[in-house]
Amino acid sequence: MQRSCIVSLFLFVAGLSLAMALHAGQGWPRFWRRWAQIAGCALLVSIGSAWMFPNSWISFGVLHGIAVMLVLARLLAPLRAGLWPLGALCIALPALVQHPFFDTRWTNWVGLVTRKPVTEDFVPLLPWLGVLLFGLAAGQWLLVRRPQWLRGALPAPARGLALLGRWSLSFYMLHQPVLIGLLLAWQSLRG
Repeated sequence: MQRSCIVSLFLFVAGLSLAMALHAGQGWPRFWRRWAQIAGCALLVSIGSAWMFPNSWISFGVLHGIAVMLVLARLLAPLRAGLWPLGALCIALPALVQHPFFDTRWTNWVGLVTRKPVTEDFVPLLPWLGVLLFGLAAGQWLLVRRPQWLRGALPAPARGLALLGRWSLSFYMLHQPVLIGLLLAWQSLRG
């Protein structure tokens, strides 16, 4: 449950951020530069996890999912109010449709699996695209009806969170190696 809440928050904020970027006039070239960073990090995650966990390496985790979802969400952004029902459909579809075809490592990224794959991280397109679309729709709604909620200075205690948000990909990529390194150091000190 905790993991689902964290992934949901992460993807909702990614959708909200996309709404803000589009509202600020982000063009396709800048989008693709950021997308390449995310896709490159996803590739690093796959390589690193294959080295550490050869039997359960990450072929489609959160960064892989975000890379695909951002492209789809960017293309779907003009739907505006239609994003809410589309997001709900994305969330509901895996509960309604599953097929063994989607149980392979090459097709499970869609999310219509009959069983969860053995992997260290799994964030398939469905249902998670729905959460990102909800974030995009909420961001679009806020920017039109309550823009002040997304603008302005932050209170001093929240400024550290803003730093994490501005460098989220860097912190995301560093947190696992740091945690694993600390655990290995602790284990080695314990003997």
